[in-house]
Amino acid sequence: MVIPKSQVKYLDLPTLKSRIFYRESGPVDAPVVLLLHGFPSSSHQYRNLIPLLATKYRVIAPDLPGFGFTEVTDNYEHTFDNLAVTVLEFLDTLAIAKFSVYIFDYGAPTALNLSLKRPEAIQAIITQNGNAYEDGLGDFWNPLRQYWASGDKDNVEIRATLAAAVLTYEATKGQYVTGTLPNKVIAPESYTLDYALLQRPGQEKIQIDLFWDYQNNVKNYPRFQEYFRKSQVPLLAVWGKNDPFFIAPGAEAFKRDLPNAEIHLLDAGHFAVETETEEIGALILEFLKRNGI
Repeated sequence: MVIPKSQVKYLDLPTLKSRIFYRESGPVDAPVVLLLHGFPSSSHQYRNLIPLLATKYRVIAPDLPGFGFTEVTDNYEHTFDNLAVTVLEFLDTLAIAKFSVYIFDYGAPTALNLSLKRPEAIQAIITQNGNAYEDGLGDFWNPLRQYWASGDKDNVEIRATLAAAVLTYEATKGQYVTGTLPNKVIAPESYTLDYALLQRPGQEKIQIDLFWDYQNNVKNYPRFQEYFRKSQVPLLAVWGKNDPFFIAPGAEAFKRDLPNAEIHLLDAGHFAVETETEEIGALILEFLKRNGI
């Protein structure tokens, strides 16, 4: 079998005056699988998964605004709703009307905000530690809840404390290695690249602004869950059960609204796709095939 190579591309979005960096592979006439990354990464996190899926599907993985190599204007407001709007324009520019979506971390609220705007576009969801329930929020979120409760987005002291706790090299690496089995090695270029990109000018403001806006995702959880109930969209959860950020009960919670959801708890951490790539790839291919995609 010839394993397709990923192509790296840029796409200009005239309306938003943005330049989206993305990776693409697979037959252009095949069903689309959209991969949406999380904090603090980029499409780079899917470098090993893309070739596995591209044997059957057209796989597209953009860098979200504020991450990776995507470029937006200085006045771009980094909210999850705006990320969804940007992804929609990206898809429209590529003339993609329907797709399956892999949601992880920040990719989850991005895609689910998108689902509220265009529910008919999503053919299936693969969630890898992509949360949509209060059940899935671990203790990591307690300081952020305090920040939200303050009602003061611009609180200098709180923002500095969060940046010192989350935007360091140690914290970035910790997101990858915490919960990972001792016999599994995380490729160091993953967290090293993430950290290097977090050091660019303006990044601290972008990331803390997104921390603030995450409260709106939590408020939208009932709307996301209503979308699940109404659509009964096929859903596969492949979840790193040792993730301290989005904990395992968040995977099981999908069953409340999607009784046919398929749940797999993997012995892995937050970035399960780094260590369980082949297993996740096989589960996705089988899931999509079963659902006629």
